[in-house]
Amino acid sequence: MAEKLAPEEKHSFIHNGQKVFDWDQTLEEVNMYITLPPNVPKKLFHCRIDSKHVEVGIKGNPPYLNHDLTCPVKTDSSFWTLEDDIMHITLQKRDKGQTWSSPIMGGGQLDPHATDLEQKRLMLQRFQEENPGFDFSQAQFSGSCPDPRTFMGGIRST
Repeated sequence: MAEKLAPEEKHSFIHNGQKVFDWDQTLEEVNMYITLPPNVPKKLFHCRIDSKHVEVGIKGNPPYLNHDLTCPVKTDSSFWTLEDDIMHITLQKRDKGQTWSSPIMGGGQLDPHATDLEQKRLMLQRFQEENPGFDFSQAQFSGSCPDPRTFMGGIRST
């Protein structure tokens, strides 16, 4: 059931007509996926994650990505890996359930409709986490969606 509430698709951050990275999010983390350039030894890539900043690049060159994050992260549980030709950066949200409109400040923001859809998906994920055994994958909200960070409800039978 939880996999039904996982991100259905990655969002792409495009700058000057070129894809910089893809990303998605869950209640607890934001994942960034950067396609690495070919023919560069893996040991030359680096990534630095600070609580409000991320830097990615190739040693000896200006950073490919050097931006403030939209929201703060937990640095002790954020990390990066290289898998085939993809750098996967996992940013642990400091505020679980917060809906990010983009991983980085000033660019690639989701439009209001896409942000609303993300918030609803995260709220359903929160319902699922708080009420295991129930299937919320087909649930829909009427009206505005509660904030997934602060929802303390739960399903109650009447």
